[in-house]
Amino acid sequence: MQGKHTTQERSAQPLLTAREVQEILHVDRSTVYRMAESGRLPAVRVGKQWRFPAEAITGIISAIDVGRMSEPRQSQRTANPSQNQGTAPRPIDPARAEAAIAVAAPILGVMMVVTDMTATPVTPIANPCPAAAALQHDAAGLDACLREWQGLADDQNFQPSFQLGPLGFECARAFVRSGNTLVGMVIAGGVAPRTPDAMSSNEGDGLYHLDDQARSQILATLPGIAVAVAGGHDKSVTFNQKGAK
Repeated sequence: MQGKHTTQERSAQPLLTAREVQEILHVDRSTVYRMAESGRLPAVRVGKQWRFPAEAITGIISAIDVGRMSEPRQSQRTANPSQNQGTAPRPIDPARAEAAIAVAAPILGVMMVVTDMTATPVTPIANPCPAAAALQHDAAGLDACLREWQGLADDQNFQPSFQLGPLGFECARAFVRSGNTLVGMVIAGGVAPRTPDAMSSNEGDGLYHLDDQARSQILATLPGIAVAVAGGHDKSVTFNQKGAK
């Protein structure tokens, strides 16, 4: 599966146990095993046990911490034109992208997908809300979703913000960069429109109901997840296990 590493790659980096990953992600052990089996977490088999590449796991969480610690500045969002001149942009790695959102989506309490700049999905939807899951067999609903994603790609406002779409829920996105080229998007969605009492209003609608703090956290975190999807990291920010709640 995509998220699994080969035996030859085991010695390339330290490996974490399932218990250590459970403590980092704050999920139960069975969830860790399911994510390993499905390829949603990078993992290898060592005998009968799962082991997880430490760099991949901590890199994802570090990127989430980057977003939580600060809003993206314009200088961070605009690439230096002198960088990577003459270098073709790298396409998004589907395995890396899927692993990143598989961890981030349940932590943040939203559904996530990574697309290219034509709004074509690069990953499956992670942590889909019931309302979105019901659209998987609805051709008209899927078409409306793709049109919404294309609109997010065409909107060149780099500041993530929630926007109400045609399907009645809100989405926000951050661009994925390769050098000074936009190569894709990380989209967070399935969020119920803001109401005076967001946590108790119509909770049976199959959407994620978030308060203002949760919304702000998602918007601040999306650029960091986009960095993780692109394969980068911020060396000025160290891994903080407590950041993943």
